[in-house]
Amino acid sequence: MHFYTRPIGAALAGIAAALALTAPATHAAEASYPTKTITIIVPASPGGAIDLVARLVGQKMTEAWGQSVVVDNRPGATGIIGTDLVAKSPPDGYMLALVASSHAINPSMVKKLPFDTIKSFEPVALTHVVPLMLVVSPSLPVTSVKELIAYGKANPGKLSFASSGSGGAPHFSGELFKSMTGIDMIHIPYKGSTLAHPDLTSGRVSLMFDTVAAIGPQVKGGKVRPLAVTTAKRSSAAPQVPTMAQAGLPGYETSTWGGVLAPAGTPKAVVDKLNAEINKALASPDVRERLQNAGIEPAGGTPAQFAGFLQVEMGKWAKVAKDAGIQPE
Repeated sequence: MHFYTRPIGAALAGIAAALALTAPATHAAEASYPTKTITIIVPASPGGAIDLVARLVGQKMTEAWGQSVVVDNRPGATGIIGTDLVAKSPPDGYMLALVASSHAINPSMVKKLPFDTIKSFEPVALTHVVPLMLVVSPSLPVTSVKELIAYGKANPGKLSFASSGSGGAPHFSGELFKSMTGIDMIHIPYKGSTLAHPDLTSGRVSLMFDTVAAIGPQVKGGKVRPLAVTTAKRSSAAPQVPTMAQAGLPGYETSTWGGVLAPAGTPKAVVDKLNAEINKALASPDVRERLQNAGIEPAGGTPAQFAGFLQVEMGKWAKVAKDAGIQPE
């Protein structure tokens, strides 16, 4: 018996010694973080909500820490390409992703993701929420959500809804509306929401769920009729428009959103430091004003709250996909 325990004991002593040597160095690296450039991958084209938030927050982090924060746009495959790059990066806090709501929808749309939506990442912070607005073509004879539901039930198959593309929150918001109201609508996807606007204003499609920022000019110009926003609270960019619950559909709540993820295994001390600085940036008056003027509501909170939010979102969209008969491809 002693023949086995001596080598094992010696090996354990060696491991303990090695850990003792590396632990202070590891803690020192975490304490001094950041010591070099941080990259925020935005898995979408420039100009959208997550891009704006990444640049505003990144600037505040640069000012606070004296280290450059670079925004790198890597669009493609509803965010999967850029997000996968971060999933496979070293877990040291120098490569982050600012993902959108499609991150929670993709598991319902894509059979084989190159990463695990939850296990491949450390949630850092929910950065923002973007309310969607339900708008109808002016040629549609409805002025409220209740009238729209009544019209849809009286005219099955007549309504069509546009979206910015299959698999995004605007598409799934329409599917959720269908399943909650029991009305029959045809989905017509476009390559971006602005490409759908001419067909919406002319009446070739009946309605649309679009971000408040994107559809705002059409609303202000009287080219579409706003019926409701999809968040629990009214939008600061369109306070005159009721929420879906206020308009007669309680329990309906959707949005596009954004949040920062780090690779799985990123030290808690680094995640906490990032979280604190992101929350500080989102609370600053100039950042809040820039975001709200763009129809974006600043968020914030703890890593644990963001983790819980992700789980709820994935469950909600999985149910919507199942109810709509959408099969992952």
